[in-house]
Amino acid sequence: MAEYRRLWLILIAVLAITFALLGYFGAEVYRAAPPIPDQVVSESGELLMTEESILDGQTAWQSVGGMQLGSIWGHGAYQAPDWTADWLHRELQNWLDIAAREEFGQDWHSLSGQQQNALQYELKTEYRRNTYDDATGTLHLSARRTAAIAETADYYSRLFSNAPELQATRENYAMKENTLPSAERRQQMTEFFFWTAWAAATERPDSKVTYTNNWPHEPLIDNKPSAENVVWSVISVILLIAGVGGLVWAWSFLRKHDEEDPAAPIRDPLSTFALTPSQKALGKYLLLVVGLFTFQVMLGGFTAHYTVEGQSFYGINVSEWFPYSLVRTWHIQAALFWIATGFLAAGLFLAPIINGGKDPKFQKLGVDVLFWALVVVVAGSFIGNFLAIAQIMPANLSFWLGHQGYEFVDLGRLWQIGKFLGIVFWLVLMLRGIVPALRQPGDKNLLALLTASVVAIGLFYGAGFFYGERTHISIMEYWRWWIVHLWVEGFFEVFATAALAFIFCSMGLVSRTVATSASLASASLFMLGGVPGTFHHLYFAGTTTPVMAVGATFSALEVVPLVVLGYEAWENWRLKSRAPWMENIRWPLTFFVAVAFWNMLGAGVLGFMINPPVALYYIQGLNTTATHAHAALFGVYGFLALGFALLILRYIRPRLVFDERLMKVAFWWLNIGLVLMLFTSLLPVGIIQFLASASEGLWYARSEAFMQSDILQTLRWIRTIGDVVFIVGALAVAWQVVKGLFFPELAAETGYEEALSERN
Repeated sequence: MAEYRRLWLILIAVLAITFALLGYFGAEVYRAAPPIPDQVVSESGELLMTEESILDGQTAWQSVGGMQLGSIWGHGAYQAPDWTADWLHRELQNWLDIAAREEFGQDWHSLSGQQQNALQYELKTEYRRNTYDDATGTLHLSARRTAAIAETADYYSRLFSNAPELQATRENYAMKENTLPSAERRQQMTEFFFWTAWAAATERPDSKVTYTNNWPHEPLIDNKPSAENVVWSVISVILLIAGVGGLVWAWSFLRKHDEEDPAAPIRDPLSTFALTPSQKALGKYLLLVVGLFTFQVMLGGFTAHYTVEGQSFYGINVSEWFPYSLVRTWHIQAALFWIATGFLAAGLFLAPIINGGKDPKFQKLGVDVLFWALVVVVAGSFIGNFLAIAQIMPANLSFWLGHQGYEFVDLGRLWQIGKFLGIVFWLVLMLRGIVPALRQPGDKNLLALLTASVVAIGLFYGAGFFYGERTHISIMEYWRWWIVHLWVEGFFEVFATAALAFIFCSMGLVSRTVATSASLASASLFMLGGVPGTFHHLYFAGTTTPVMAVGATFSALEVVPLVVLGYEAWENWRLKSRAPWMENIRWPLTFFVAVAFWNMLGAGVLGFMINPPVALYYIQGLNTTATHAHAALFGVYGFLALGFALLILRYIRPRLVFDERLMKVAFWWLNIGLVLMLFTSLLPVGIIQFLASASEGLWYARSEAFMQSDILQTLRWIRTIGDVVFIVGALAVAWQVVKGLFFPELAAETGYEEALSERN
């Protein structure tokens, strides 16, 4: 422990400081969240809406898919509008039309420039002025604004019904007919949309910025980046450069003290352990991984096609039962399930090895129970999503059994509880193998780090229970990103680092000292930026400037450790020549190399592209975000989960030799398909949208007219090429796993004897 004391102290200090920041400014999120008025009243004293009706509207929005059908405050799907920006612009235009008729007796577009300027000044003054009375909890609205709200609400009520005059619009937005059948719930949903737009247009008390830091860009009321937005963007770039420079210097000097690699063993040490019953039982986990992966990839192509045919699939109307909001939900949830299953399987494979090559009592039973529990949660959550979006499920059950409405945490709360209990059960299975090993003499620092990451994965998913169906959306976003960012991008990253280091160390390919030191240092770097970097998702979610400052500062530091991942990739790749038997796991190793590449490009370059506040101000909710999401989620965690699956496959089927032709297709077509998807479609669409957002406003960049323009339609059709290439790669890796599990002797014609003799 003494030789690692400094590294442990650094890691503990990093965690203490960063979680203190996350907690302190989390309290700021609670304190400064935009108020939901107890009542909204017109100039004449008419009660327009209440807190309860606004929250009823929030639950109605959740039940139709929520963030999977358009977005709120920039978070969600990209085909339909951002409802906040769209409502705000429509309400402003309606106000101007009403004002033009009242004051000049003409349509807005018929007025002179001087008359228009006068009305725009009145518009900005009325909309940015805060008329909320905190003492009484009442929001007061002028008669003119009340009329504008009524006109806007009527449009949305018709849009979410089956009004024939808006059928083409629904198709362009990839909405099914009669999205929300209940007229009462449609009215309530319009009240929620209004409130999100009110918060985006109204200045905080004693402030010159709105509750959403002037987001979205809306020239009609002078919503533009604040001074703080620009300042902290510049600071984030400076910190990035300083961090990269400091890391390069530290890396150069620290590497001089690295130990020489140990002599590689003659045989693979992992193959000297007899397979335990629990390890043999992991085959079904691998089937679940590739089954859900294949399902998710097919749904990805289906979802992408909805961006060009909003209600059909090559002319077949499928939106009535399988609308965009549903297939996108399944697409994302399937990804999270199969990636998580790959990580869980990796841990369960390591547990007996850590325990000296033997299973704890009833370990196989636990592995089997966990698997079927996962199957129940997957099936139950998918069925619940379907019933909720089809509006078959009763409204009061939708959040609990159907659809929470929040991207990446879409599954009903009951299924979320089931998933959490499954992860905790996995934690128990892991600790049953780890705890006895920790009690043994010897250097246990690497195992301690692995244990800590396992515990964190097991417990931190529970952050999703700190909000409920009717929780204020700003507070919900704070906790949701604990899961999407902190749980996935933080603790899974540390687990992956420690697990790979443990595997290579157990194989005798790297020394325990180097593996431990590198893992501890990497964990500190990941958590330093990753924990408070959670706030970069909350710049415009109803938070204040300090939250933006912390998010901008630390999200820049998230990129710093990714700079050296090219070196890490090389270090991993060169291990294949350390011993002849390493050839047997060359393909899993190749997938791990791809992880380092996509970590640098997808999480690093494409992630920082959207991290500075001034960049995110214009591109939040555009396809630039989807570019980063695809490159980081699949490129990093997807390749890592597939690498784990292939590694486990190789050991639980000792006769297996990977099919070279099949694996080349799998690896290269997955990578090339992802590159084509990103750089021939998603990123170009995002850049064109960025130009529209910066010049006209976010409402226009997501509008029906703009998204259906010829160039964007063409670019979305072009994505089909990348999708097809990617699907071929996905089918190849899935078939390799199936062949390896059921017909290992057919995987290759050569190498069988060597593989068999190694195990024996």
